[in-house]
Amino acid sequence: MEPTIPVLRIQWRGELASPGARTIPEETAVALTYNRVTHAVMLATPADLRDFAIGFSLSEGIIGQASDIEALEIVTVPDGIELRMDLPRARLDALTRRQRRLAGPSGCGMCGLDSLAAAIRPVPPVPEGHVFTPSQVQAAIRSLPGAQALNAATHAVHAAAFWTPAQGLVALREDVGRHNALDKLSGAMARSSATAADGLVLLSSRVSVEMAQKAAVLGAPVLVAVSAPTSLAVRVADTAGMTLIGIARDDGFEVFTHPHRIRLG
Repeated sequence: MEPTIPVLRIQWRGELASPGARTIPEETAVALTYNRVTHAVMLATPADLRDFAIGFSLSEGIIGQASDIEALEIVTVPDGIELRMDLPRARLDALTRRQRRLAGPSGCGMCGLDSLAAAIRPVPPVPEGHVFTPSQVQAAIRSLPGAQALNAATHAVHAAAFWTPAQGLVALREDVGRHNALDKLSGAMARSSATAADGLVLLSSRVSVEMAQKAAVLGAPVLVAVSAPTSLAVRVADTAGMTLIGIARDDGFEVFTHPHRIRLG
């Protein structure tokens, strides 16, 4: 299944209507199954699904490292796509004890939670990482648009990326759901052994609490977003010891928590 499809549309612009086509992102149901039991169903872009399976499993605490997944198969079925993963018995038993089922629209990262405590779950402290200059933060955020191939084609997807001063943009993943994009990035980094403490995690979206939680699990000392955070995201980032930067644009940015990692004037 391709990540984008062409559709016919009528464009109204300059007082004129004209027929034509537009490329839009594909959105399909993706089931994450463990030992043939469905744990979650998300609506996602069918691209980088191996990274999605690994990243989702890591951010949800289902696995501790990518190698905990003994087998991973991507299967197209009549209603969507199944990401079939096999876990060792100890991991499967732990998953069964804290089973969480959710049918997740692409804009939602917490659908289906069965308690308030599950929504505000504790986050691990992030590593200390490095200190960055404002120019490095701005260089990182400027690197996003040119690398967002799906968004350039559709103007309808989010991106999550990892940037370091030494390598520039190391990895970028896109999806109709911002949570899915960050999970895909987590999976890509786990597969490449990249360490979040070495650079900046970048988001093309706002920072909601789920995004801050996932970034903390990824071990990101610095999270940079083009939009603003929510109040709960700020509290979670503060608790995790994470430097949270929002409103990152060409002309500046705003630091909401733990500013010691940014060498401000």
